[in-house]
Amino acid sequence: MRDKNLWVLIFVCIINSLGFGIIVPVLYTYGKTFGITGETLGILTASFSVAQFFATPVLGSLSDKWGRKPVLIISLAGTCLSFLMFAWAGSIFMLFSARILDGLTGGNVSVAQAMVSDTATPQNRAKKFGILSSAFGFGFVIGPAIGGLLNKFGPQAPFFFAACISLIGTLCTIFFLKETNHTDPDKRLNGKTNFKLSALVTTLKRPLIGTAVFTGFMLTMAQFTMIIGFQTFSVDVLQINPTQIGILYAGFGVSGIIMQLSVPLLTKWFSSKATILLLSTMMCLAAMFITGLTNEFITFTIGICVYGLFNGLRNPMINALIADRIDQNEQGKILGINQSYASIGQTLGPVTAGFAALISVHGIFFLSSFYILIALLLSFRLKSKE
Repeated sequence: MRDKNLWVLIFVCIINSLGFGIIVPVLYTYGKTFGITGETLGILTASFSVAQFFATPVLGSLSDKWGRKPVLIISLAGTCLSFLMFAWAGSIFMLFSARILDGLTGGNVSVAQAMVSDTATPQNRAKKFGILSSAFGFGFVIGPAIGGLLNKFGPQAPFFFAACISLIGTLCTIFFLKETNHTDPDKRLNGKTNFKLSALVTTLKRPLIGTAVFTGFMLTMAQFTMIIGFQTFSVDVLQINPTQIGILYAGFGVSGIIMQLSVPLLTKWFSSKATILLLSTMMCLAAMFITGLTNEFITFTIGICVYGLFNGLRNPMINALIADRIDQNEQGKILGINQSYASIGQTLGPVTAGFAALISVHGIFFLSSFYILIALLLSFRLKSKE
């Protein structure tokens, strides 16, 4: 991939994740005016993930057939429209419609990954995935802070701003991004690229690819379980204020970005991506287990930041392991399926964390550790198959 194309993709990824991050701190407050409660907020959040679970591999498969660029444009335009629907919402039905639309058109991540993978080599693929992941991470870190500031100008301001930057991303894709799927158009259109829901199951049966996808699913479950524990522990045990919580969470995000940017150095030291994933998962397990044992601010902060540091290697390594072993005509589909399982992990993690919280706040971190342990065992299997 030419550097210009990569930079455009990075910019699109930052804009996309920034738009999502902006609405995080204001969604509940805004939704309460339409009757959203703590329980229905969970359903509203889950509606996005469920829609994305089914739609993302379809969009990825369509990008294999039609080309990456048009599908990415559709995805970004759908995100823009969903934010406008939020801003103009007049009922709880409109909020759910907007969230589901964003999920149905939320193939941005997998299509961007497929574009990176199209022309990357096995030697630099992990590096480029790391850069792409850090771009997403950057938007998620600064997005909530911007959303909180924009809320001072009115409850609809964050949504209008998110729609504007999504529109900018759409326009950048239209005018500056070059198509990377250079397979012969006739071959693409006549090829067997139609997506079937059964692929969500059959992909898991593929020796190395299925193991990598399920490993990513477990690690995503662990992260989003941890986030519930992080919020509960910060308020109930540490009793720190929202500003301090925001700074601490930003530290978690920044540590992951730092590690993602160091992927080129790590791939020079370790030729095996599975080895890097295995070692990073070990560190995540140790950090999460120690976090579950402590009641002290310093120990908790160190544990969370160490976890965030090594968790940052999850997506670059897993995406590279998958992309190294699939043909170009199924890059979008398989990476889309990988993203689908990640979206379900984002939903199941908080749900199971809620049950663990009934035992104790520390139980949430031990549950997250259990998920990481399963991922660690799968990482040994990945290493043996690599």
